[in-house]
Amino acid sequence: MLKLIRYLTALLALLVIWHCAALALGERVLPTPLTVVPALTHAVSTVEFWRHAGMSLFRAVIALTVSFFLAFPIGIFLGANRRADAWLSPLVFLTYPIPKILFLPVLLVLFGLGEAPKILLIALTAGYQILVVTRDSVRALDKRYLDSFASLSDDPAALVRHVLAPAALPAAVTSLRVATGTAVAVLFMAESFVTNTGLGFMIMDAWGGMDLPRMFTGIIAMSFLGLFLYEACNLIERRFCRWTRL
Repeated sequence: MLKLIRYLTALLALLVIWHCAALALGERVLPTPLTVVPALTHAVSTVEFWRHAGMSLFRAVIALTVSFFLAFPIGIFLGANRRADAWLSPLVFLTYPIPKILFLPVLLVLFGLGEAPKILLIALTAGYQILVVTRDSVRALDKRYLDSFASLSDDPAALVRHVLAPAALPAAVTSLRVATGTAVAVLFMAESFVTNTGLGFMIMDAWGGMDLPRMFTGIIAMSFLGLFLYEACNLIERRFCRWTRL
């Protein structure tokens, strides 16, 4: 309940700032909340809005899920296997700083104009962050924990399940939570090209028609999408990383 009150207080503060900025700049440049809220209320009652929102949510959730379940085990493998890490990490660190949005034309050529390029682009963006953080978490694990477990069992699968994965999971989920913001930004860019669905398309389509209330409706919806993904990661952390709160 307290968290909800804090969110509502922050939302109210943002609305006040927005309203003041709109009055200073003029409604032809920046519409006031009093103009946008009725447009948003109307939009959420239409099938078209939920079609756009549903497609954006689908792309983001699938991409983040794919990125986590691929990057997390690879990060554990690199962190635990020094020889493999010595050969593969340079490849990771060479490609990590490259903005993944640059690969969109390549993905469109390789996979066509369907959902795959958009999902892969978001997955690449989030996956690199998760992989690097997971690898570093495993490498930073105190060797005494490994030695203690080795005295009990020499099963590699058990080592991963009981030591390496629990040690790296909190940091990996944190990196996933941080990646949600970048993922939404990349989602917007991906939906601005060769598609007719998604909140990104809705925003750009409204901007092209100078329909500012509808454009800001899409921006608000995409902001709430990012908030939903962020809080979903918080929920995952509370559910699967309970030992961090002991």
